[in-house]
Amino acid sequence: MTSDNLSSAAAASGTFLIGGDISVNRLGFGSMQLTGRNGFGPSRDANAARAVLRRAVELGVTLIDTADAYGPGVAEELIGEALAPYKSDVVVATKGGYVRSRRGDWITDGRPEHLREAVEGSLQRLRLEVIDLYQLHRIDGGVPLADQIGALLELRNAGKIRHIGLSEVSVEQIEEASSIAPISTVQNLYNLGQRGAESVVRYAEERGIGFIPWFPLATGGLTKRFASTEEIGSKFGATPSQVALAWLLQHSTTMLPIPGTSSVDHLEENVAASGLRLDSEAISVLDQAA
Repeated sequence: MTSDNLSSAAAASGTFLIGGDISVNRLGFGSMQLTGRNGFGPSRDANAARAVLRRAVELGVTLIDTADAYGPGVAEELIGEALAPYKSDVVVATKGGYVRSRRGDWITDGRPEHLREAVEGSLQRLRLEVIDLYQLHRIDGGVPLADQIGALLELRNAGKIRHIGLSEVSVEQIEEASSIAPISTVQNLYNLGQRGAESVVRYAEERGIGFIPWFPLATGGLTKRFASTEEIGSKFGATPSQVALAWLLQHSTTMLPIPGTSSVDHLEENVAASGLRLDSEAISVLDQAA
């Protein structure tokens, strides 16, 4: 990829307005792989991780997704170190309410006092004065949803966060949360081979809510499962991963894929999918692949 098209690479994916007022290029970057295995522990190469983040921004990526649980704290710190002070068009979306035990287990914690502390910690690590998009990482079944969303609404009103998002939720949960505060994005597991959240994708599209599919490439597993991605890739001069990302971008106008990697080469390959346009025949094959 030459220097002439660096800033426009991710822009080819099109744009989306988060909350109606924050424009991002639709193909973003997920930071979980910059930390240890399963998002737990320190980065295996912090210098390389920071280089990947800087390269992502060079390539026109404007949506960087992270969470305080990645590390924990490691991914946010790397982002702050690599990108602050941020370019004016870069949006960092982080998450809270899902913590790690000493062994790395995932534990929900949606207590309002925890969410307030979590936001303050994220602000410090990310070197931000306000978080443009703060997502409830998981709904805590032991805390009334009204209290969890209410705490985020208070933080928004206090100027700590700008927009509120949810992660791993049903349509019913989005509707309940939306009755308390505006919901700008939803982040659920979704990719070519895992479409259990299809009803959420359609609900989000109908209401202009950004849908952020996590695990969009299934860590490369889609290539082995779907031979069609390789066949279609050969036709379009693209890799199977690029085909899978292009399918996501064309599947819904509010889709915001966030493929993650710790490799600059893989990053450049992923971002290049922004300009891939699949024809109706390829889309039909992939639509029926799951």
